[in-house]
Amino acid sequence: MPALANPRRLIVATRNPGKLREFQELLVGLPFDVHSLAELGVPSPAETGTSFLENALLKARHAAAVGGCAALADDSGLEVDALGGAPGIHSARYAGDAAKTPDTANTSDIANNLKLIAALAKIPADQRSARYRCVLVFLDHAEDPEPVIAEGRWEGRILDMPRGHGGFGYDPYFWIPEREMTAAELTLEQKNRLSHRGAAMHTLRQCLEVRFGLAAPGH
Repeated sequence: MPALANPRRLIVATRNPGKLREFQELLVGLPFDVHSLAELGVPSPAETGTSFLENALLKARHAAAVGGCAALADDSGLEVDALGGAPGIHSARYAGDAAKTPDTANTSDIANNLKLIAALAKIPADQRSARYRCVLVFLDHAEDPEPVIAEGRWEGRILDMPRGHGGFGYDPYFWIPEREMTAAELTLEQKNRLSHRGAAMHTLRQCLEVRFGLAAPGH
């Protein structure tokens, strides 16, 4: 894929360093100079949407507005079948007051995971099916009327005890049966290839390559 001489400034709508690293890896080869809300010293907006798509859209518009440039946002979360799809869109704030700053503090991950495991305490291991979901939204500018949207899913189940030290969020408890390891035991390259965010980004990349003339439609 040819690189553009003058890459466009792009704000990734996150203050989470782990998520930013994943996006930087996933965006390699696309014509963007990638920055984050943390670099701008700008807080994340309140996630008032009722779906992953609504939240991703509002975060993308916020980032594009404050950055004055293109923006990429995701809303992602964990859905546990035995909990009726919870924590879902509330995944980053599942523990409530204990996780007020999910994009800046590891303590929020600990609190969220403790609440999740407590909620599943009486659920047998073979009934803990779950999935990560991700919706990505790309905007050329804050008022872009035609956002590029992509979605990905990653199936697994929830363990009682954490395994691995990589990733972030619920990764140490998210077991991937076909790999016989958790998301936190994968390398970043492996995770980006298998994950919900990786799947969504693959679709988004194809759309952006066409949009920026880096690939022919249908390729």
